[in-house]
Amino acid sequence: MNTTRSALGHATRAQAAADELRRRIIEGELAEGFQLRQDALAAEFGISRIPLREAFVQLESEGLIQILPHKGAIVSELSLAEIEELFELRGLLEPMLLQKSAPRLTEPDFIELDRILAEYSEELHANSPARWGELNTRLHQRLMSRADQPKTASIVNSLLLQTDRYTRLQLSLSRQSAAQAEEEHAELVALCRKGSAREAAALLQRHIGHVSDQLRDFLTSRRKA
Repeated sequence: MNTTRSALGHATRAQAAADELRRRIIEGELAEGFQLRQDALAAEFGISRIPLREAFVQLESEGLIQILPHKGAIVSELSLAEIEELFELRGLLEPMLLQKSAPRLTEPDFIELDRILAEYSEELHANSPARWGELNTRLHQRLMSRADQPKTASIVNSLLLQTDRYTRLQLSLSRQSAAQAEEEHAELVALCRKGSAREAAALLQRHIGHVSDQLRDFLTSRRKA
């Protein structure tokens, strides 16, 4: 019983530290490239270094910090030019693949897509952002999996990997951002299920644009501040 209570307290302290550091990063109190010093933060939060390291791991999974050899944890540097270029490419290629893939999606594909949507909804309502990026990538990849264009798919998979931390950041900006993604993902699957490939491709292009726009607005306002 004491072990269980201790573990719960440990997890709670790690989550509280992650929540506070996330707030400081998103609101611009901690600038890009700022080094997060474990000893100072552990003392400030009144916790040991173990839950603080767990908080760092969670924030790294969300794309907010990077843990570098010989340097420790720093606030991620985000490139507006890179965001615009990568998401523009995704906005061109992913709808093209989806329009080819959607008519060929099978019932097992839709079962898996429904499973991903359910997992995302569960993680969203549990306010647990660590897996949002992974589930987002899995859903996009599954939707495009039947396009039968392996070279283009390879490029898109690389783009998804390169934009993963940006996507995780965008989903972490507000519950509204995550809820909008949930709604658009569900609509994408519904359109594909009823055979509306062209409408699904158009929605996917808008969906990718929404992510890019929210990230641009966030970075612009943070740098002005």
